[in-house]
Order: sequence, then C-alpha cells, then structure tokens
Amino acid sequence: MSVFMDLNIISSNDKNRLRSIIETAAHLGYSTVAINYVVEPKQKKQEIPKPQSISDIFDKFPIVQGKSTPIKVLNRLTIVATDASHFRPTNEYKVFDLVAVYPKTEKIFHAACMTFDVDIICIAVAEKQPFHFKRAPVYGAIDRGVFFEISYVAAIRDSTMRRYTIANAISLMEACKGKNIIISSGAEKPLEMRGPYDIANLGLVFSLSEGDAKSAVSTNCRSVLLHGETRATASGVVYTMKKPQALKEQTEDTPASKKAKTEAP
Repeated sequence: MSVFMDLNIISSNDKNRLRSIIETAAHLGYSTVAINYVVEPKQKKQEIPKPQSISDIFDKFPIVQGKSTPIKVLNRLTIVATDASHFRPTNEYKVFDLVAVYPKTEKIFHAACMTFDVDIICIAVAEKQPFHFKRAPVYGAIDRGVFFEISYVAAIRDSTMRRYTIANAISLMEACKGKNIIISSGAEKPLEMRGPYDIANLGLVFSLSEGDAKSAVSTNCRSVLLHGETRATASGVVYTMKKPQALKEQTEDTPASKKAKTEAP
C-alpha cells in the first residue's frame, strides 16, 4: 500500500485551524504532512520564525485513514528569494526538517538548481512563470536529488490562477520530463485539502504519466524526506553524537595499554 504525503500545509497561529487541517489530512489518507513556514525577506536581516512544537498541536495525533498508525507531522521552511543574499543558511534553518526556496527570477532559479542546499524548489502557480525553464539547471537539480513542487490550492481558488498553475506545470514537465516532481496542497484551511488519488488524477492534467502522477504524492515525497535527512548529516556520510559524560571520563582515565585491549574488536 502506498504511503501518501502532503509536504505543504501553510502554518498558522490559529492552532485550532492547523489541527483541523491535519485531522482532515489524516482522514484523507495522508501519512505525513509538513507545516510550511514561508519567509519573504525584505531586509538584509532575515526573521526566521521558530516552528511550533508539534506536541503543542496535539495531545494525541489522529490515526491515518486505512492504517493503524498516527499521522507524522514535520516542519518546513520556505524562503521566497528575489536575490541570492536572501538565502543564507544559518543555524535557524537546521531546526526545520525540510528547506525549500521559491525563486522569483531566472538567476535565482539557476542558483537554486545548481548550488543552494535545499530539498525543494517551488514553482509559481498564482502568476505567469516569469522565465522559461531551461533543461541544464533543471537536470542539475535532478542530479543533486532536489525536487520541484507544484501546489494545487491556487487552482481551486480562482479560474485565472488555475490556468497559470496548469500552464506553468506543463512548461516544467517539458523541461524535466516528469522527473523529481511533487504535488502538494499549500492549504490554509481544511476545505482546500483533496485526497491523494484526486491529486494523482490532477497530475495527468499537468502532463505527468499515471505512474509519475502517483509518485508525486507518494514515493517522490519519501525521497524528499530522505534528502532532508542526508542534508542535515553531511550527505549521509557523517553523523555526530555526543558521547555520554560517564563513558568519556572512563575512557580518559584508562591507561593507553588497556585502551588498546578494550577497544580491540
């Protein structure tokens, strides 16, 4: 059975609304959702919000429809960038499970694809794409394991934005050939959520194949989560863990000759 995910639920200070959206997602069959904190820098100093503690939202997480496990909730940061200086990874970024960028210019899109340390690149849906997608940077992002995101909520809200969403999605598909695509909601209220099979059908309208459309709400999302984990652990090569104090003191007090014996396999 496929595991479905929606990696873009817009954050809200209204905990009841956020709780209601997550409950709806679980009822629709989503096993994992990500609360998205969107930041649009207007000054050199960025104000990166501190994500809410997930335990503050629910005492007991809702069970996913058709499964016996509770829904998993992650935190995501999205930077809306019009200049390269807007994306400056700091320790504040590290508290988020996923990091995304929404490039507003072709130059920033190219940098996001080729150099930015992100998991997701967002595509315009509420306006006409301001530049053409070129295959070189798109495939550069694919080679780095970065995914492109299309949010469908704009298509629900307005007929004009629906045309923009479809046109921009098709333009992206021509460049990437359906590779490394995820489709998410961008929902701000429960009524804007749609079931995963409905979204897979919407992927067909975006020129995705049936298999790629289903992957866009399931296996591709899983790959995004793995990319986020490896980004935080030096590409999956290095993982640091603090040594317990008692063990550390014991090791320091042990003579070198005994160390060799105790550390030998």
